[in-house]
Amino acid sequence: MAEINFIEPHTSSEVKNTLHPVVSEWFFGKFKDFSKTQLYGVKNIYDRKNILVSAPTGGTKTLTAFLGIINYMVGLALKKELEEKIYAVYVSPLKALSNDIYVNLIQPLEEIQELTKKKGMEMQDIRVGLRTGDTSPKDRAKMLRKTPHILVTTPETLAIVLTTGKFVEKMAALEFIVLDEIHALTNKRGVYLTLTLERLCDISLIEPVRIGLSATISPLEEIARFLVGNGRDCLIADVKLLKKIEISLDFPGESILEAENAENQRKLYKLLDDIVQSNRTTLIFTNTRAATERIVHHLDLYFPGKYVGLIGAHHSSMSKERRFEIEDKLRKGELKVVVTSTSLELGIDIGSVDIVVMIRSPKSVSRALQRIGRAGHKLHDNPRGKFLVMDRDDLVECAILMKEMIEKKIDQAEIPKNALDVLAQQIFGMAITKIWNVDDMLKTIRKSYCYEKLTKDDFYAVLSYLAGDYALEHRNVYAKIWYDEKTKQVGKRGKMARVIYMTNVGTIPEESFISVVAQDGSHKGETVGKIDENFLERMKRGDVFVLGGHKYQYLYAKGMKAYVKTQVSRSPTIPSWFSEMLPLHFDVGVSIGRLRRLVKERLGKRDEALAFLQEYLYVGKDIAEEIYDYFKQQQDFSELPDEKTLLIEKFKEEKEFLVFHSMYGRRVNDALARAYAYAAAELRYRDVEMGISDNGFFLAGEKLDENKILNGVKSDKLRDILKLAIEKTDILKRRFRHCASRSLMILRNYKGREKSVGRQQMHSMFLFAAIKKISDDFPILREARREVLEDLMDVQNAEKVLRWIEKGDVKIKKVITPIVSPFGLSLVLQGRSDLIKMEDKASFLKRMHEIHMNIIKEKKN
Repeated sequence: MAEINFIEPHTSSEVKNTLHPVVSEWFFGKFKDFSKTQLYGVKNIYDRKNILVSAPTGGTKTLTAFLGIINYMVGLALKKELEEKIYAVYVSPLKALSNDIYVNLIQPLEEIQELTKKKGMEMQDIRVGLRTGDTSPKDRAKMLRKTPHILVTTPETLAIVLTTGKFVEKMAALEFIVLDEIHALTNKRGVYLTLTLERLCDISLIEPVRIGLSATISPLEEIARFLVGNGRDCLIADVKLLKKIEISLDFPGESILEAENAENQRKLYKLLDDIVQSNRTTLIFTNTRAATERIVHHLDLYFPGKYVGLIGAHHSSMSKERRFEIEDKLRKGELKVVVTSTSLELGIDIGSVDIVVMIRSPKSVSRALQRIGRAGHKLHDNPRGKFLVMDRDDLVECAILMKEMIEKKIDQAEIPKNALDVLAQQIFGMAITKIWNVDDMLKTIRKSYCYEKLTKDDFYAVLSYLAGDYALEHRNVYAKIWYDEKTKQVGKRGKMARVIYMTNVGTIPEESFISVVAQDGSHKGETVGKIDENFLERMKRGDVFVLGGHKYQYLYAKGMKAYVKTQVSRSPTIPSWFSEMLPLHFDVGVSIGRLRRLVKERLGKRDEALAFLQEYLYVGKDIAEEIYDYFKQQQDFSELPDEKTLLIEKFKEEKEFLVFHSMYGRRVNDALARAYAYAAAELRYRDVEMGISDNGFFLAGEKLDENKILNGVKSDKLRDILKLAIEKTDILKRRFRHCASRSLMILRNYKGREKSVGRQQMHSMFLFAAIKKISDDFPILREARREVLEDLMDVQNAEKVLRWIEKGDVKIKKVITPIVSPFGLSLVLQGRSDLIKMEDKASFLKRMHEIHMNIIKEKKN
């Protein structure tokens, strides 16, 4: 049984004794002493132990990994024993690596070479090669002539390298594999990489040492297994740098209820300006690209001329060149403030940032820690940050995030298992390199942590698809491998196999924009605007959304066009920023439920409750008062839902509403809402509307019997219900395209011609229909369903919630209310938020607050 062990750091002298005298002289000429991370890592790497190093951002992780490797190679180079082979492969999910690699690898090697010259010693050159998708054919050829001893690459390029015969020979005795930013690989890209690493180990005559570098992540034991695969030992260095997090929480204005009125929005920008002016460099995180652009625009608007040349925006929709330019200016200290959505969360070196401001909740503790870790990126600086919130739900959420950051409670990462589309692509890659015995192939695949429990049936189903057994040639899906049942051998088919593989490799789906086309009125047939694909994915037929200030009702989609009705009287059901919303982590949702229960026990004892909130959440009295008043108002109006009480409120507007206060995050609520909506449809309730948020979900219809709807969904039947509920949705069809593209059913590139996303989508729709006729159990269709239920939704935790209800650990309480309650307000209104201007929204919330208070007063009388 493989052992996963947490370790203690070595002493400084123990680490020093492993260093070659020249490396030691270089190191102590530059640094006073080893960092804590280096005390954990350097000697273990030198001793050839697999190790996962988890340390906060700015904890010298990259140099820790390289120091052990450089030390070993300098020893060889001075004895003239360096061979023409690749000794170490460094893999990172970031393409913008060159600067970090220069600082942590090339510069140290150049300085050591310089030192040996001064001492009159001769040392072979230790070569470093950087190979990504951007590397020119000329540079690639140069690497074959002069082998790099250390290869720096990305997951996709490494997979391509493995099919290049001459390059593979250079890796036949690989000694080290370094995996950086492992916390950013708990997705299909990471699953793909685990199989690439198993293929790499299969090629190598010696078992390479695996070194994983990660920012704050949990659970570390699982991440360690993900790094080394099955049957291998791993050490875990959980480096807790004594970095005290300096974090605070605030909102503009006197009362959170008025944070979004015009006057307080001005105060928000004044607040931001004060922070920017009192620090050298400020990084502002928003959660959407639109919010990023808005903040840059308003700072310019309120402070004309003040920010010219000193402010920059950075998000994923910008060109690569523009992003690099911003990163470079930030490193050089030329910018005072950069506003970003999520694109600067990863470890690109952006120099020193003094403070990080997070506008609205980042939705998970690990994400908040990664963001704030950008401030104090240098070794001994404490991270400094501030949450700025605009509404009461965000206030509660950020207070809990702040508590868990300070107490270092990190939410759990989830890694996809047995992804069949990734498996198909990798089996094809394996067949290109050699003829495999089918049992050996399965054994190699099962060494990956993500495929440990892969069934033989699933494995053979994917082989069968790749070998062309499903007769899909009429849809241009041709066999890519051959499989001989007698000899049990597998190999590639066709002369184009390597080219097809190399030009279609990878797991990141191509996204595109959808044209919105009017189906009625004077604009019939005209394109009225564009929406992104993620947004379309989340819509169901009949949903009403706002685009360019107009309301449209979604009818259906065909290829890259969404057809809509323009004459709409109903209120919008889905907000425009919905597709970019980050989902609240399940663990954080449960923590909010716990907070509500603890406050509920103290309601009516205001002073005691306020003292408790201040201590429990590390907040000031003003924040504690806002949270207490919000919870008290909800309890007085209806009932305060908590971790042991799932509240269902019923009230009537133009339809009858059932609001489920399920504080479990949007992914769980998506699964529960679709299941209950399906149960309502089975009961013949017509035109049932559905709305989902992190705090709960609602169903709305003519007349709804909540008892019958609740009885229609049980934990052991949830997956079956959801499978039926998603079968005709756009979300499944879009995800099927992604999976079909990953499994190479649809080729993005063929014979030098690129297929547009639109053509890929049309092809995938024909394929989808053809496959449904042949087999409902087709492996790639099953994978698309798994991806919707497990990666997009969170069916596992949804089942857990239903089991809690069935066992009585969570009680359901039903309350009839005259109107929507304080807690239900943002959920029921989110679709309409596009039609309400900000200042109107603020006065509307104030008015609703007054109505709620009047109803409470009447109740008490």
